[in-house]
Amino acid sequence: MTYAVIDSPLGPLTLVGTDAGELAGLYMDQQLYRPEDDRFGDRDDSTLPAVAEQLDEYFHHGRTKFDVPMHLVGTPFQRQIWVALQDIPYGETTTYGGLATALGLKPQSARAVGLANGKNPISIIIPCHRLVGSTGKLTGYGGGLPRKQALLDHERTCRHAQPARWA
Repeated sequence: MTYAVIDSPLGPLTLVGTDAGELAGLYMDQQLYRPEDDRFGDRDDSTLPAVAEQLDEYFHHGRTKFDVPMHLVGTPFQRQIWVALQDIPYGETTTYGGLATALGLKPQSARAVGLANGKNPISIIIPCHRLVGSTGKLTGYGGGLPRKQALLDHERTCRHAQPARWA
């Protein structure tokens, strides 16, 4: 494993790659559930150049989808949620209960969906920021609610082809 640290409008992002060149983690500074850097291997800021390029395109040039190889490590349920998150359209949101229902789970599974969402190791690319509470209000986000709001604002603004504003 190796990792790179890149700049972004949200602050530094840590990209963690496998020996096979897959993205295994994308973490913001001071993110909840962020492993210690010594678990990421050696730092090499040239690691995962395609991921860095696609993130730059997302933040500055209107990229709406990512197509980088990922290595997801989690329980089968967590991986199911992380895959489903990628089906939430760019610039849109759904609720935890809505995602549970879309997966054929009981609406009461919203809490389990939220817990799996919170453990997402690849933020932004797996768009956990697109999940909101049942009333449409922002709820927990590992990178902090201001960053969640900034990502949602960015996507809504870019979807309407206006310049993005960062918090």
